[in-house]
Amino acid sequence: MTSFDTPAAAVAGQPSASRNRLLLVVYTAAIFVSALLLFSVQPLFTKMVLPRLGGSPAVWSVAMVFFQSLLLGGYAYAHFLMQLKNRMIPVVVHLVLLVVALLTLPLSIASGWGEPPSSGYAFWLLGLFAVSIGLPFFALAANNPMLQAWFVRTGHPDGPDPYFLYASSNIGSFLALLSYPVLLEPMFTLRTQNLIWTGGYGLLIVLIATCGVLLLRSPANAAVDVLAGPDDAPAPSWTLRARWIFLAAVPSGLLIAVTAHISTDVAAAPLLWVLPLSLYLLTWVLVFQSRPLLPHRWMLLAQPLAIAGVIVLLAIGGEQNLLLLLGGHLLAFFIIAMACHGELARTRPAAKYLTGFYVALSFGGMLGGLFAGLIAPFTFSWIAEYPILLALAALCRPPGGDERLPRWSLWYWPFLAVLAAALLAPSWIDSGTLVGWLVDYRLWMIGAVGVLSALLALGINANRWKIFATVAVALVLIRAYPSDDGRVETVRSFFGVHKIVVTPHGQYHVLMHGTTIHGAEKFQNDDGTPLTGRPEPISYYHKDGGIGRAITAIRKRKGAPLRVAVIGLGSGTLACASQPGESWKFFEIDQSMVDTASDPKYFTYIKNCEPGLKPVMGDARLTFAREPDGIYDMIIVDAYSSDAIPIHLATQEAMKIYKDKLAPQGVVVMHVSNRHLELESVVVSIADANGMKSWVYDEDSNRDSEYIFATDVVVSARAEADVGELAASKVWEETDADTNQRVWTDDYSNVLGAVYRRLRDGE
Repeated sequence: MTSFDTPAAAVAGQPSASRNRLLLVVYTAAIFVSALLLFSVQPLFTKMVLPRLGGSPAVWSVAMVFFQSLLLGGYAYAHFLMQLKNRMIPVVVHLVLLVVALLTLPLSIASGWGEPPSSGYAFWLLGLFAVSIGLPFFALAANNPMLQAWFVRTGHPDGPDPYFLYASSNIGSFLALLSYPVLLEPMFTLRTQNLIWTGGYGLLIVLIATCGVLLLRSPANAAVDVLAGPDDAPAPSWTLRARWIFLAAVPSGLLIAVTAHISTDVAAAPLLWVLPLSLYLLTWVLVFQSRPLLPHRWMLLAQPLAIAGVIVLLAIGGEQNLLLLLGGHLLAFFIIAMACHGELARTRPAAKYLTGFYVALSFGGMLGGLFAGLIAPFTFSWIAEYPILLALAALCRPPGGDERLPRWSLWYWPFLAVLAAALLAPSWIDSGTLVGWLVDYRLWMIGAVGVLSALLALGINANRWKIFATVAVALVLIRAYPSDDGRVETVRSFFGVHKIVVTPHGQYHVLMHGTTIHGAEKFQNDDGTPLTGRPEPISYYHKDGGIGRAITAIRKRKGAPLRVAVIGLGSGTLACASQPGESWKFFEIDQSMVDTASDPKYFTYIKNCEPGLKPVMGDARLTFAREPDGIYDMIIVDAYSSDAIPIHLATQEAMKIYKDKLAPQGVVVMHVSNRHLELESVVVSIADANGMKSWVYDEDSNRDSEYIFATDVVVSARAEADVGELAASKVWEETDADTNQRVWTDDYSNVLGAVYRRLRDGE
């Protein structure tokens, strides 16, 4: 007699208690490990790909589109196999797929995909992901619905409602993502992470094979009653299926939109990518519990308040405390996702329709990802997808419900129309003082309309269309009165949204990415007369700042025209730091940035100082590596997306490339000003690893007036004599590498540590 069954159980056609426990443990473990692998591969492989495209946060958005699309493919594959009556075929076919996928490991970027094209980055990335990790990810994607369907067919007592296994899956996903920036990234190199992941994949095959054996050894008629279902469980209507898709699409799109919104201003790294995705997965865990920790009705009550909170955060804009920025957007996203996913859990079908339900969920997830990750960036010149999805979230509320105060609610539509006209009309007409007053108080207006939408939901139980319309009005107000700083134009590319702000009366033109200024130019004197002649570099590049002092010192030390390489163009300010006879070569990845800096209606640095400038296009790690060795007296690294540092430009290998390109006595100047990351020690360490000394210029981080900004700069050179007068300057400090801090390499970085050091230093 085995531990799997007893004669009595066999006669009755029901598994024994011990077999039930074994089934539950093995299936739960297999689904948990599968989810752990599925969601740990996302930050792992995306980090491998980042250096190919300048560390752009958009890499993660496109990656999410790929993962969601392949998840749909895996769910559809599982749904098809589970329509077969024969239990043996799905088990054999899926195990063969898993073994074939194992042969493609460890993970690596496919040959022939080392360098991106000059355009079409998103589609190139999708191809790279498909040929590099498409097969193993597809196999993993099918596991969750497949194993749940197998579990139903084993005849386990919990088979009629197997959705608790979906919670187990999402717990694994949640832990995988949360552990990546906290444990895996700080502790292990990419190679070690890859080997651990490959070992886990092998373990998963063993677990799934065991699940298959347990299924095949179950009585053939064990699940007949479960699959037949009760008489009152008809097939879901197409209207309900469409609502499932919509309820899945909105939070999926919001996931990408909120990730792009917060990661642009901190770092293009898994640290901030995994936070929204972890919360997204946590919502699935919570809503599919048999007794939810957070009741669905609570989330429906909180959802309008969350939407109103995001409206206020979007209206405030500007520089916010990191914890406030992250906490506000993430908390609101969590509540909105909980409300949407709670509706999905509430309307889930009987077990026999399980795989079809998951296909609808994954299809909705793919649609939301496509909209936010691919369609919106090509359609809008600003990040419009975030407010659009925020408004659509109001439509995710359950239909119906009796409104309180019905007599008053009838007047709501005329009231909203009059309110919208009164608030929006002044922005479209030249009404002088009135527009100025509205701009000054726009936050109060937007906040009031946002709160109104929340009160509608909570106070009179308004229907979702009224809440949607009110939210839409508040969001339109943000665009109608965008800023009190002046006229704003936006330019969007794969690498983000750039804003050109023309201050009142046109005195300054300012280039911004996210909430970070990347350059500025003064066009008028204080008395309003136009400036003429060669523009003077300002913002971070003024003559008394770190970069300006470094250029002056190296020019004086050499006593001859400099040969300079600049990584990162920005507004083109450094073009006017050059002198006649010198050779300055710029390297830039974003063509829209070149077009903006070269257009004299925005900035005139290039026109007046380097009119023939043609930057080298492409990622600097690839293009700059092709430059001849030993030719540059100075290399200036100033490549940021908002406050996000492309990590692959701040590694030991990157510094070696810079060092190889330096002429004798040449120096590397790295601009490391950052609100959220402490990067001085990172640069000092990678320079030390290449046998170079470093000097740090660390000004007060508070901004000065007239667009003259404080800067943090690190100058690295082979010897003290190479930096000239900087070595004896009181404002430059020779700094040794921190022996307790691990050197960043192409295989290792620790963004969380850089954030911690900035917080520790009180910045």
